[in-house]
Amino acid sequence: MSTSVIEPGTRLAGRYRLEERISDSGGSAQWKAIDEILARAVAVRTFDPEFPRVAEVVRSARAAARLTDPRLTQVFDADDSGESAYVVSEWVSGETLEQMLAKAPLEPGRAATLLYEAAEAIAAAHAAGLSHLCLSPRDLVWTTGGTVKLLGVATTAALADVRSAEPARDDVRGLGGLLYAALTAHWPGDPKLSALPAAPVADGVVRAPRQVQAGISHAVDAIVCRALGLPVPGQEPLTSPADFAKAMRGVPRTPLPLFAGLGGVHSPAPSAPTRPAPPPGAHAATTRAARPTAPASHRQAPQQPRQRGAAPAPAPHAPRARHDSVPPTSPVGLQGTGSASRSPLNRALLGVAAAAATVIVGLSAWAIGNLGGSSDDGTSKAGVTDPGRPTASPSPTATKLEAQGASALEDPKRGSHDTSIGKNPEAVLDGKSSTQWQTQTYTSSNFGNLSNGFGVVLDMGKQVKVDHVVVDAPVSASVPIQLRIGDSNSLGALRVVGQQEGSGQFTIKATREARGQYVLIWFTTPVPPGFKAKLNDVTVYGTAG
Repeated sequence: MSTSVIEPGTRLAGRYRLEERISDSGGSAQWKAIDEILARAVAVRTFDPEFPRVAEVVRSARAAARLTDPRLTQVFDADDSGESAYVVSEWVSGETLEQMLAKAPLEPGRAATLLYEAAEAIAAAHAAGLSHLCLSPRDLVWTTGGTVKLLGVATTAALADVRSAEPARDDVRGLGGLLYAALTAHWPGDPKLSALPAAPVADGVVRAPRQVQAGISHAVDAIVCRALGLPVPGQEPLTSPADFAKAMRGVPRTPLPLFAGLGGVHSPAPSAPTRPAPPPGAHAATTRAARPTAPASHRQAPQQPRQRGAAPAPAPHAPRARHDSVPPTSPVGLQGTGSASRSPLNRALLGVAAAAATVIVGLSAWAIGNLGGSSDDGTSKAGVTDPGRPTASPSPTATKLEAQGASALEDPKRGSHDTSIGKNPEAVLDGKSSTQWQTQTYTSSNFGNLSNGFGVVLDMGKQVKVDHVVVDAPVSASVPIQLRIGDSNSLGALRVVGQQEGSGQFTIKATREARGQYVLIWFTTPVPPGFKAKLNDVTVYGTAG
């Protein structure tokens, strides 16, 4: 079936209902769809019958489905055996790096945070034998859930027919280009891959980030140049994403905002795959080879450095909304510099301000007149405790509680038992992402009809009151996870006090009274692909007693 005749409402594999065509180019189409079995949004890519690389894309997608790093977009399904080939991936909501930079360059500490996470994710992909090869500011997303997502590992290159004899070098150059863009709001790579302004060039050489944007340290500047393959006196080039991540560990980092701007949805594959041109310094051994260029000496850049917070230089064309990006949020404020008498809007705003000032003055007079009067909760209206009345005891602050041990729990059907769950339940307490507890692999979303659920029970050593738990589940697909608590470690004695759907690191809040000695993290649904339950770490927060 051709993508040209597939319409909204079409079902693939009897479960993926196509809802909205996001893009249609290059012989393939990207859709927003619903997985009707798991009741979640997914991204589905379909192909024209004449698309020449269907088998290669499906093969790459299946390879990418093995990746478990939560910062990499998860592939759920891929098939080319029927009438319609398709690839099903995670649907990602958030803001791309390109959109973030449409406002201004990132503060260097935030840029370092974003790229350190991206480098670790790419390094994990390389450790599994996969690469990206086409990194661009459209592939790096700060999600609405406050996490980093990297789109298109393995699949983007297959769609665009990009190959490399040195994939590690190509991806470390891509990371260098992303860090350059994050610091300067200019893109040093193929202009087809980003609508950001091109990086300034002198004598055919891209200017170093410090020559474009003020406030960038020598250390970060050197990392960018080393990643792009540009010589740095006394330092060797970075040759792999793992090298890049190692270099970034020593760079000061600051947190990104908790949530990305809302307003749209990302899906994890490019709308129009193109064969990217090499960034400056690309190695001659790749199929996209170009001669490396040396960085300019500390000559004055041909343009004045733009200070952080200043409006970015306009792109030749305004960035168009893509299927994997959210329209940038425009700042709201007054425009123009005319007097209030020249603008009805200004006159109205001045009237509102005057009214607000009147209210404030009135409230201030009331507060002064009532200074010293006691409120009903025992505090004076000036904010000082009234010594003549008792004060309410402050609520105890939730702190990290140390568990004394962990054990696995299951609810089997027909006497079946999972032999994997008892091997390493203590892994959820060691604080290491390299160790994990997991079940065996099942064949379906109901644990192969062999079990009703699995989990890990934490023994807190005494009765505690739980406020919330932080769960690190090393999967990209969101699944509902229950928080249970009780005074016995049997399933029947552990009552449900909270539930949250998530992946990676997220919080489950206790929504009702939660006291007991035993805390259970419980899966009623396994995570595709592989259909298993997995946990890296669990941290309990609350108070004793």
